[in-house]
Amino acid sequence: MTKYNNRAGKLFICLIFFAGACLLPGKSVGQKAGGADTAAKVSFKKHILSKEFIAEGVAVGDVNRDGQVDVLAGAFWFEAPGWKAHELTQPEEFFYDKGYSNAFASHAMDVNLDGWIDFVRVGFPGKEAQWFENPKGQKGHWQVHPIHATVGNESAGFFDVDGDGRMDLLGGNPSTRQMFWLKAPSSAGDLSWKQTMISAEQSPGTATFAHGLGIGDIDKNGRSDVVIKEGWWEAPADPYQSGWTFHQANLGEASAQMYVLDIDEDGDQDVISSSAHQLGIWWHEQTVDERGDKQWTTHLISDLFTQTHAMALTDINSDGHPDLVTGKRYFAHMGKDPGEYDPAVLYWFEYKPGKNPSWIPHLIDDDSGVGVQIIAEDITKDGLVDIVIANKKGVFVFEQERK
Repeated sequence: MTKYNNRAGKLFICLIFFAGACLLPGKSVGQKAGGADTAAKVSFKKHILSKEFIAEGVAVGDVNRDGQVDVLAGAFWFEAPGWKAHELTQPEEFFYDKGYSNAFASHAMDVNLDGWIDFVRVGFPGKEAQWFENPKGQKGHWQVHPIHATVGNESAGFFDVDGDGRMDLLGGNPSTRQMFWLKAPSSAGDLSWKQTMISAEQSPGTATFAHGLGIGDIDKNGRSDVVIKEGWWEAPADPYQSGWTFHQANLGEASAQMYVLDIDEDGDQDVISSSAHQLGIWWHEQTVDERGDKQWTTHLISDLFTQTHAMALTDINSDGHPDLVTGKRYFAHMGKDPGEYDPAVLYWFEYKPGKNPSWIPHLIDDDSGVGVQIIAEDITKDGLVDIVIANKKGVFVFEQERK
């Protein structure tokens, strides 16, 4: 059972708007005080790597082993720190108002364990997943290898499902309507991605264009459960076991990445989700009724803008609490979604935990937005979390600075 609660007394949402927006390469976004002292000092320098629509997802890694973290998106990798573009496969032309790219969820990792970062890419929903082998400094396109013929769910992505330190691929099989995970290769002698079927056939969250997917320990037993908007699969002691137990729950509307966190610090795990094509970012509060059954109450975090089709959870301002990063996915439905022609904004929401948690919105930029994936990590190695985006507006790095 899910209840909705938007009362200001239950969840106080502080709304702070900022006049300055980062519009040009090398310009910094000013943010006026309104949260913690540290948050007031946070700003971002915008780097435009490309103004072309080449991908919906993005990855980061040291491609050429020069000690710098590079960016990989679509058919290109961008060499840090000057962001020179290099082709890694044959580029295709995409039009923002006519369709989508062939590069959604992406990840950089050493697939074949040869010491060089490779590129893993999930194509358009329902299409194949592939990995591109780093040529180790040699010129030319990267050799492409198949992973899986079809991956469903628009938030399919990379998670360490079995806890071995390697990122695995989680998604749906649209042909059988099953949720599965693919174990990343752990030996140079066997480069196959081993499949485990999490669900039975005809399960929710597995269709080509399903929305909403995440991983987290819902029941606090130390295992990584799989979360969709219709409920969650309970991870068994052996993650390679097929047929995980499904628990039905109403965890909001069609969403993007979903996160598991004890939002109100009451000892149990809650869920965060956002609307992929409509309006709203929410947290879903877990409680237990008199029979011991889990109940869920949905609270609004923000409704400042629509199409929050990607979301990251990370500590932006170094206060020890995970903040939200999200934005508008520009032309997510070619002009058919609510607010589709509004500015392509990118925000971070400062999380204030407690019994009545709150999120303070901080504008990062108003001419970029998000794709279907956000990379939020320290790529400049200065101890500050940076943000990397690829979408219909181009490819961007937002380098965090402190005033």
